[in-house]
Amino acid sequence: MTPIPRQARLFPLALGALGVVYGDIGTSPLYAIKETFFGTHPLERSLPEVLGVLSLVFWALTLVVSLKYLILILRADHHGEGGIFALLAQLRARQGSSPRNGSARRLGAVIGVILLGAALIYADGIITPAISVLSAYEGLEVATTALRPAVVPLTLITLLLLFLFQRAGTGRVGRAFGPIMALWFLVIGAAGACWFARHPELVQAVDPRWALRLLATHGLDSLWVLGAVVLVITGCEALYADLGHFGRKPIRLAWFGLAYPALLLNYFGQGARLLEPGAIPRDNLFFSLFPQEPWILYPVVALAALATVIASQALISGAFSLTRQAMALGYFPRLAIVNTSAAMPGQIYMPGVNWLLFAGCACLVMGFESSSRLAAAYGVAVTGTMAITTFAYYFVARGWGWSRWRTLPLCALLLSVDLCFFGATSLKLLAGGWIPLVIALALLLLMRTWQWGRATLAQAYARFPRMGLTRLIELKQQLIDSPARRVAYAGRTLAEVDRAIVFLTSRAFPTADDPCPVGVRIFMKRTGLLPKHITLLHVDQQSRPHVPEEERHTVVQLGARVVSVHARYGYMEPPDLPALLLELKRRGLIKINQKRWTVQTGEEEILLEADLPCLRRLAMRFFQVLLRISTPADRYFGLREYAGRAKTVVPIQVGAQGARIVIQDDGAD
Repeated sequence: MTPIPRQARLFPLALGALGVVYGDIGTSPLYAIKETFFGTHPLERSLPEVLGVLSLVFWALTLVVSLKYLILILRADHHGEGGIFALLAQLRARQGSSPRNGSARRLGAVIGVILLGAALIYADGIITPAISVLSAYEGLEVATTALRPAVVPLTLITLLLLFLFQRAGTGRVGRAFGPIMALWFLVIGAAGACWFARHPELVQAVDPRWALRLLATHGLDSLWVLGAVVLVITGCEALYADLGHFGRKPIRLAWFGLAYPALLLNYFGQGARLLEPGAIPRDNLFFSLFPQEPWILYPVVALAALATVIASQALISGAFSLTRQAMALGYFPRLAIVNTSAAMPGQIYMPGVNWLLFAGCACLVMGFESSSRLAAAYGVAVTGTMAITTFAYYFVARGWGWSRWRTLPLCALLLSVDLCFFGATSLKLLAGGWIPLVIALALLLLMRTWQWGRATLAQAYARFPRMGLTRLIELKQQLIDSPARRVAYAGRTLAEVDRAIVFLTSRAFPTADDPCPVGVRIFMKRTGLLPKHITLLHVDQQSRPHVPEEERHTVVQLGARVVSVHARYGYMEPPDLPALLLELKRRGLIKINQKRWTVQTGEEEILLEADLPCLRRLAMRFFQVLLRISTPADRYFGLREYAGRAKTVVPIQVGAQGARIVIQDDGAD
């Protein structure tokens, strides 16, 4: 079969990028300029003020979106994947290879900042669906004030349907997203162009001096202007996060070919509408660009609602992907994942994340009731994430070999723009801007606690007295040579049972010189049995997004019917262990019951000592809660429907001197 030429796939991918990548930034015209002239600190509808705002909009889109993200940040892919965790994966790789403790500590601090940026993206994912869908339905108020009471209920119903829809996945409607957003950009571009033609003098706004003049004229009050203008660049992180789905060229083509000119035309058209005499209906600047006839306005409201739903869908799907990447990198508890597409492994559904997002969106809609009020809470998370991305990009670029004198001025310029916007949105803290910060800090605490708790458990396992795999193989071989005999182990005798058991392990066992897994030793001591066939299965989710099939697994025959399997998956891949185990059985590499196998899993029981400091005690209590809500390993890896589960409880005592496993000494070698 002849492969499809890359150029032939460019335009379909660019059309898809319009629907997924630019949904959020594409719906910003619904509320961005409106907030500068009709928000809590409105500007006058005069030519200098309009030119100043349009100049800020033009240069924000040009510097932040076009230059920073489209030209620079998209270069920072990790094996073809983007997003803030792609930066994290690159820096973690550098941290692991760094020979200097000081360098490792510095990179560790940078990674902590990146985790904060990831937490801020979650906060953005809660606010964006609420403000986008609200602003779309507020267009009904322009046609008639009688529909105003219906705005909030319609928004809640739409959001509920949107989150209910997540279980079905986006595959069936994904192909429709691109054409709908293409129509959206064409409509808003045409509407803006009609008004812009009435005031062509607004083209002067491309001169940055108008922006500087506006900022100088208003002094500190200009921060309120920047806090509203920043709404035009919300959704920038989607450009980077969806890099792996579309590639650089389609994303850039979609922006420069349609999204960028359409947005500029609409914003300049809104500026021209402001210069026209007469009131703006219901102060809704965007919908005032269209004739105020129901047969025109209602279809535009419907199209806007569709566009906002698509924008919300992109962020919700992004939250699912972000959570899965965080779990794979060890920063988040395991949560249930449902794959919604056999052809596209990236299309997933996470029930826990989905309904937490809906609860957050519903609370914001009922609490703020309008997009103008909700705009006060919007922007802090966006600008914080953008600043953190620039900050991390500096260290990644330095890792590429870029000189400090090349990297520092460029990143300093971009960071200064980000920090100006962040400082402006910080003025919204008391009016609601504290909400995304609280959400982000709570998620950062969760990620850091989970990381620290897992490291504490790893310390306990590392301190546990060892018995070599060689000893296990010797015991097994004795039973193979004399099936009727029993062998001595840890003060008791062991008999062989005619069963094949898969033991999930926390590390790989490439040779017989490695220590025997704790789970196997506890199983032997508590049951007095040795399975006839033992498979030690370790699943390694690596910091690269995809693992080639030829590197998927390593199988080592350790002897005496003991087999070690090291399975590797990227952080963008859902581990399919049932398929892997069946394939290994088909090839004769392992032994399992064809119809149903047994999987032995471990579960830690944490015991806190009296001398544990108060803060560490609270952190460990929180970690215990996270352990309880974490999905068991066999269910997370999709083994439960095919396998019977046997659980090994591992008691771990945590005190001021660290963590240790507290079971009776088993006569370790």
